[in-house]
Amino acid sequence: MDTVNPAFSSLFSQLGLDNDEEAMQQFIASHQLPPHVRIADAPYWNAAQRAFIEEAILEDAQWAEVIGHLDSSLHQ
Repeated sequence: MDTVNPAFSSLFSQLGLDNDEEAMQQFIASHQLPPHVRIADAPYWNAAQRAFIEEAILEDAQWAEVIGHLDSSLHQ
């Protein structure tokens, strides 16, 4: 049974991360963030990933909703 939103695979691919179901679940489980840390400020993003996330959120781009879901998943 798939437990990760299917749109995550496209986002993970866009971020240059493995995007199969197991890899996405592992990333989410091993990269949890404290409540006060914004997704764009997570220490594990490189400069390009951070810029992509920031820009998508600021411009309310097509990726903003999926990034919001990832943000929620990383703050569980």
